[in-house]
Order: sequence, then C-alpha cells, then structure tokens
Amino acid sequence: MFARALRVRGQTAIKGSERRKLRADVAAAFPSLGAEQVCELVPHKEELSVVKVYSHRGDAVTLYARGRTPVLFEMEKTLYPTVYTLWSYPDLLPAFSTWPPVLQKLAGGADLMLPGVLVPSCGLPQVQQGTLCAITLVGNRAPIAVGVATMSTAEMLAAGMKGKGFTVLHTYMDHLWGFGDKAYPPTIAPLVADPVEVENADQEDGDEEEEEEELDGNLPADPATQTDISSLSLQEGDGCMRLTEKEATRDNDAADTAEDENMEAQTDAEDSRTPREQMDELFHQCFFHALKCKVKKSELPLLTSTFLRNHMFPCCPEGQQLDIKKSSYRKFSKFLQCMQQKNILQVKELNKGVESIVGVDWKHPDIKSFVVPDGFSPVSATPESKCGDGEPLYHPPDIVPLYGVSMKMAPLFQESGHKKGSVLSSSDVRSIIIDYVKTNELVDETNKNFVKINPILCDCLLDKAEQDNISKLKWDDLLSRCLAQLQPFHQVTFFGHKPIVRKGKGFPIDITIAQRSSNKKVTIIKNLELYGLDPQSVATTLQQRVQASATISPLPEAKDRVQVQIQGNQIHHLAKLLLEEYRLPRKYVQGLEKAPKLGRKK
Repeated sequence: MFARALRVRGQTAIKGSERRKLRADVAAAFPSLGAEQVCELVPHKEELSVVKVYSHRGDAVTLYARGRTPVLFEMEKTLYPTVYTLWSYPDLLPAFSTWPPVLQKLAGGADLMLPGVLVPSCGLPQVQQGTLCAITLVGNRAPIAVGVATMSTAEMLAAGMKGKGFTVLHTYMDHLWGFGDKAYPPTIAPLVADPVEVENADQEDGDEEEEEEELDGNLPADPATQTDISSLSLQEGDGCMRLTEKEATRDNDAADTAEDENMEAQTDAEDSRTPREQMDELFHQCFFHALKCKVKKSELPLLTSTFLRNHMFPCCPEGQQLDIKKSSYRKFSKFLQCMQQKNILQVKELNKGVESIVGVDWKHPDIKSFVVPDGFSPVSATPESKCGDGEPLYHPPDIVPLYGVSMKMAPLFQESGHKKGSVLSSSDVRSIIIDYVKTNELVDETNKNFVKINPILCDCLLDKAEQDNISKLKWDDLLSRCLAQLQPFHQVTFFGHKPIVRKGKGFPIDITIAQRSSNKKVTIIKNLELYGLDPQSVATTLQQRVQASATISPLPEAKDRVQVQIQGNQIHHLAKLLLEEYRLPRKYVQGLEKAPKLGRKK
C-alpha cells in the first residue's frame, strides 16, 4: 500500500483531548498492551504529531508520529501499528514467518502467498479471516510487515498452504517506513527454533552419535589391554592405526603430505564455488579487514561511500576486484544492512539520501577473530580508482529542476487534476499549459504565436499593473511566466539510490577565498555533503596534494553540514579534483572564477 511515495496534505501537533482519545483507541484496538505500554506508545508529554497523507492510490491515511517516527497509522477508522512499533512490541500481533528473499517482493507491493509461509513445528498461530497479523523472517522475531489474514488458520491448512494468505498493508523499506528515521530491524531471537534449525540440530546430533559409535568400536573392550599412547606402534591391527616413537619422522612426513592434500582439496572446493559465493566472501574479507585495520573511532560518523572507496577497496587483494553487482547483495546498502543485523556496526541516514556509519562494535567476535590474509598486497584507492565493472567509484548525482504548484497557480492546474503542493517537471508544466490553452480555445485566431488572456491566466500570471493593459502573451512569455510563478524544487538521484525531491533550487558546491590575519588567504568549501562527497576525504586529498593544513568546522547556517578550510588559494587543485576526477558538472560548482592568475614567464 505504501510501495510508492506518499502525498502529505497536512501535519499538526496533537491536542490534549485527541491524545487521550488516541490512548483509549489504542487500548481498545490492542488489548494485549498494558496501561504502561499504552502510555509509552502514546506518551503524555512527548511530542506527537498527526500527519494527513494520501497513498499513491488516493487512500486517505492518518499517521501518528512520535518525533520523526510514525508509530501508528489509521485507515477507515481502524488503527494499525507500524514496524517501528512492532519492533518494540514484537508479540503485539500473531506472527507468521517467511523467507528473507520474500521481503523484497513484499516491499514492492506484493501480498504474501501461503507457499511462502513457514510452518513451525509448534504449528501456525490460530487466527480468523480479517485478523491483523505481523510477518517476520526466519530466525528473527522482529516483524518486517503488517497484513490482514485472508482466511483462517484452519482454512490455510485445509487449502494445503496454497493461495493468498495475507493482504500486506505496510512493510519495512516501504515509503511509510521511509517517513521515519529509516532504522533497520533489530535482531530478536525466536522463542521456538524454526523447523530448519531443528532439522539441522537433529542431523548434528545424529552425526555426533555415529562418531561416538565409531570411536567406541575402535577402543579396546578390556581396560586392562589399554596401553599408554606413547608406547603404541604404527601398525595395522584390529582395524586401527597405532603410533610409535620410532616412526615419528614418517608420521611427520605423512602429516605434511596430508596437509598438502587438504590444501589442494580446499583449493578445489573454492574453485567449485559459484562466482557469486566467491564475491560474497571477498566482500566479507575486505569488510572485516577494513574495520580491523583501517577505520578509526575518530573517523566516525563515516559516509558509507567513503568507507567502500577509501577503506574496503584498499583491502582488496591484488588481482581481484570488488563488484557489488556480482555478489548476492547487489547493493552495498543491503550488504551493510546484513552486517548491522549482526550488530557489527550501526548505519544511519544523517543527511537525506546519504547513509553514514555511526558506530562499530570492535569487540564483536567476527572482527576480533578475523585474521589478515598472508601475503596481502593492497591496491591503491584514489578518486580515479575504478570499481569492478570499470566505472568510477564516485558518480555525480543527477539533478533535475522541478516545480511545485502554489496556491496562486492552483486554479490554472485544477483542470489537469493537480492541486497545491503537486510537484511537476518542466515538460509536465509545458504540456499542461498547452492543453489548457487548446481546451479553452485561447490561441489567437489572427496570430497563433499569441495566447489570449482569460481571467484565470490574468490572476495567475499578470501583476496588478499589467492586468488592464495586457490581453495577449507570446507562447514563450506565457510559459516562462508560469515557471517563474511556481515554487522551485529539485530532484537529486545518487547512483544506486532512489530519487530524492528537495525544496528550493538547490545549493552548488560553494568555494570562497577568505582573508585571515598576517595577510594570509584560506580556501573555504561548502555543501560537499549535498553531492554525496565526504568532506573529510576531500580535505585529506587536498592536504596531501598541496602540503597545507586543512580543517573541518560546522557550517554556521546549516547544523547538519560542515565546511572544509585549507590554507592558501587552492581553487586550481579543487577544480581538477571536482571537475576532472570526481567528474562533477561545472554548473554544480560555484567560485572557480576566483582562481589565482598564473604569472607570465619573462
């Protein structure tokens, strides 16, 4: 239901009477919650807002958000918990488990079919048709979706677990989840082992019993016949091998031979793995190598793109290349998500559309037990470095100007079905205006290059001083006036991420030269984060190239961004770094004209 973007139509702080009513509705809708838990979910004094939104299908939905996190949503006077709430109260709804690959389908808008539902050894939860249920993944009780059962448990079993089982309303990774802080699901151990785990445990127990039987068969039956191990001889007798001191040399040779054969067998086993499995292992190796040897606590928070480019790629062995597209993860964000679920690190979206590593558990057993491969020869990582498919590691974002319908322009766009707040591209605006003019027969009969001004066009496009004097406008003038009256937006698309729509025309990377004491100059660079660039990485690169000190400080006008300051006028080096190596279009960089003029040779 929330597989596509939501359209927000209003957001207000909840009133005291509404808060009390919501608390009563929650207690009635979810009787398993105690009074304290209801107060935790709908707190007395903590900020709580009501957000009115429309889904892409036009359904009116009311969200109840605590801070930035939606905790409940309401449709047709029915309350539903979000995945954020279910992570705090995993037993709030009856839960059904499915397999991890199904999550991507659910997030894309698919319903859950019964063949994808796992039947545990203790049986399925008993539900009736229309019961609100949670959907989890195998091995983790943290719900990843909320749905409504299409049939009762008895009907599911009678149907042979075939057909549609649940109508999915909301999932982890959909746009309702994206409305919040985009946290990852916690890891909550299952109360009862899954059938797969039970089967594997039984198999391991069986293997251990067989090994014990074989061991018992090789031991002497009479304790009196047992001798000290050091006095045993290497002879074949009674189906067992016996070791002696005289033949220790031959034993060592045999051990070396066995080790060589084992290494050959291991190499054959590695060769038998699929290329995808080999790439997965290479990513794990470089990931743990980077965390153990490269990343320092002082570098956090660290952009995930910088972590991949400056830390993981240098850990890749010579002759091999990391290519996320050739792994089972397909996207680096999914790989980090998997690592976060193992509590190895923590990733958050500090800036919209740009994720950063904010915490690492260096005491995690997987990091502590990792051993750097022998004979490791790293490859260098520079801004010019290439990824596995030969493309640059950094991809400049694609930025497209958009236009929002304002209150003043709403009557002009009403016929096309667009209201105040609708965001359109320039081509969409042009098509809507042309259709409006033709539908209302406003093209001048004597000169088709002009458009007649009707009352709506007059109110929307003309100033008060012009309304009595202008009766016609040229097509170009009409369209340019229309775009000028619309609210500026822009869409930013980072490589491998979904497009992000932001208000305003967007800020370029701003480069200025400032004068300091003793007639010294410094170069100041702002807004690098908006283009997916890590300020620390840029500062380090410049510092190494120009051999000048560089510092990073908070940006006074923006709390969530920083500025890089480096001694001297370094615009020439910045231009080469940003335009040639990072391949940013020149229109995204402001201040390059302030580069020092090169002196003429005499």
